Amino acid sequence: MSEKLLARDIMTGGVQCVGAHESLLDVARTMRDLGVGCLPICGDNNRLTGLITDRDIVVKCCAEGIDPATVQAGSLNAKIHWIDAEADAADVLTNMEQHQIKRLPVIDVKGGHRLVGMITEADLAKNLSDEQIAEFVSVVYATAQA
Repeated sequence: MSEKLLARDIMTGGVQCVGAHESLLDVARTMRDLGVGCLPICGDNNRLTGLITDRDIVVKCCAEGIDPATVQAGSLNAKIHWIDAEADAADVLTNMEQHQIKRLPVIDVKGGHRLVGMITEADLAKNLSDEQIAEFVSVVYATAQA
C-alpha cells in the first residue's frame, strides 16, 4: 500500500443519505433502488447521525412484527464510527478492524464536516494488497473459539 493512499482515494463517493425521519419502508425501497445494503442517516442539519443496514430493518423491525412503515430510520441509530477523508489508508484499516465494521463513512472534516463517501469491503479489495485484505478478513470476521 502506498503511504500516500488516503481514505478519499479508497472510498466510493456520491453516497446518498436517508433522512432520520424517513420510514424503514422507504429506506428499504431506496436500498433496493440503489442496489445497496447500507445507507447513511442524516439529521435535519444534514450531518451524519448513523447508518442503517438491510439487516437492521429485518432483525430490529420485521422480525419483531413491527410494520416498517411506522418506524423512523433515526430510531435505529447506534454509535457511529467514521474517518476523516484525509486519513491514511492504514488508519482506515485500523478503524475498521478495531471496531469490526465492514462499512466506514468518510467525512471531509476540513470541508465543513460533511459526508463525502463510504468505504466498504469492496473498496478495500480494489485498493489494498492481498495481505492487508487477509488481515482485515481475519480480524473483522473472527469468531469466538468454543
